[in-house]
Amino acid sequence: MKPFKTISDPEAFQLMADETRRKIVFLLRVKDMTVSQIASELSLTPQAVYFHIRKLVKGGFVEVVREERVGHLIESFYRTTAESFNFTLGRGGVRTARNLRFALDQEKAALDALRKLGFDVKYTDQQVARLVDLMAEAYAYKGSEKLEEKIFAMDELDFVAKMALQDHVKFLSISDQEFAKMQDAQRKFRDLLISLAGGKRRRSTKSV
Repeated sequence: MKPFKTISDPEAFQLMADETRRKIVFLLRVKDMTVSQIASELSLTPQAVYFHIRKLVKGGFVEVVREERVGHLIESFYRTTAESFNFTLGRGGVRTARNLRFALDQEKAALDALRKLGFDVKYTDQQVARLVDLMAEAYAYKGSEKLEEKIFAMDELDFVAKMALQDHVKFLSISDQEFAKMQDAQRKFRDLLISLAGGKRRRSTKSV
């Protein structure tokens, strides 16, 4: 099992939107299990679990680690392909038609959700596309995969500390020019988002 794996396929993103699949992944991060064992743990039928397992294997989240004979049957034991998964469209990822459609749909969903939080957001398709472009620019920098694997192999650190360390390495590795481009894209994204909310920002309140 790898300590860390980046998932950049939008279809794989959608797989983890299902609560049952998230529970299966959580179980298989802890120990190797068969379909029947997972079914017993989650109070599901083996057929239902196998349906989800097949999709998780195809999406790169789960793999077969060994097979054992149980009575007259040979059962497969599954585990996750990594301890932690990072979901990203990656550098230039939104330039493919499928990834772009996914990014646009996700951005619209986020903007619509802002309304439920009290923000009066109004937008056009062109403005959504611009937000997606700016977001891709703001997070275009991709660090070294070898360093990421080393970070997530550090057993003395918990997950939150590993994510913080990953950010530290990014800021130490990025060039001044790349950093300036990221900051500029973030500022433009923020300005456009504020304009979509009618120029209003929700200010946080501090209790005394």
